Amino acid sequence: MHTTTSRDGTTIAYDGDGDGDGDPLVLVGGAFSYRRYPGLVKLAGLLGTHFTVYSYDRRGRGDSGDAKPYAIEREIDDLAAMISAAGGHAHVWGLSSGAVLALEAAAAGLPIRNLAVQEPPSVTSPVLVMCGASKETPGFLQHAAEAVAAALPDGRLAQRPGLGLTSTAQAGDRHA
Repeated sequence: MHTTTSRDGTTIAYDGDGDGDGDPLVLVGGAFSYRRYPGLVKLAGLLGTHFTVYSYDRRGRGDSGDAKPYAIEREIDDLAAMISAAGGHAHVWGLSSGAVLALEAAAAGLPIRNLAVQEPPSVTSPVLVMCGASKETPGFLQHAAEAVAAALPDGRLAQRPGLGLTSTAQAGDRHA
């Protein structure tokens, strides 16, 4: 286990030492996960043949510290600290609420080379409210689509088979 320190002084625990082959990849687990969750460990092992993988305990989970009250900005700072520990830039993969966090971090301008999100909750989900976004957040779906598009090398979502954003909320009924 290694640690890094977030902007507010919170200790963030992670696995991965940067000595592997390939570009750095930071895995961002979901709300009920931690870095040693069996699925994340398996994913890190599979991806470790192509990337130097960093898996961390999000704030308030596993061996990482916490600070109250919760704010998405602190989690973005935590991911920034992880990217810094990985060498200053990284590919980022996020699952569920971790996907939303990764989208928010990309939109905030963190040095994310490529972004992959898996099963981000719909904009009506309570998990998104916990992460600082909800169906009342103006333009959330548009914001998320733009963040994903910005992370793609050619900036286009619509022509990528199987890639798109959908929502059960009205959010302009935009489908990328």
